[in-house]
Amino acid sequence: MRAFLFFSFLLFAVTACGYRHGDKLPVDMVKNPKTASGEDEGVKMPVIAFEKQTHDFGRLVMGEKVSYTFRFTNIGEADLIISHVSTNCGCTVPEYTKEPVKPGETGNLSVTFDSKNRKGFQNKTITVITNTQPNSSELNITAMVAIPVQK
Repeated sequence: MRAFLFFSFLLFAVTACGYRHGDKLPVDMVKNPKTASGEDEGVKMPVIAFEKQTHDFGRLVMGEKVSYTFRFTNIGEADLIISHVSTNCGCTVPEYTKEPVKPGETGNLSVTFDSKNRKGFQNKTITVITNTQPNSSELNITAMVAIPVQK
């Protein structure tokens, strides 16, 4: 009986991870040009350039939801891949271009800020992880959230 439970648990643990072969990226898409000597070996890399890195929503009333789209261009020489986007608050939800962005092409990163249960000055950070060097960029959104007047 113990062996059956052990193997049942083992089977569950192995299959519960949700690993899919389709999630793999080609090896040539991830490059690290840095060497032990600190020299760049001339590897062609993507470079992400945002039109704007900060957006101010201005004055909001508590409970409003607002969105902004950060546009970026790959000014490098290889495909740009955004692997992860995180925020410092659950009130800010990102959506971004999932496909590789070719050199010279543009992509979008939209963020929606929900001011529910927020008041005063709000400054939220969005961290973008890419296959660039350095591999992370930070964006910021700000707002002044006012409490609605009760009538």
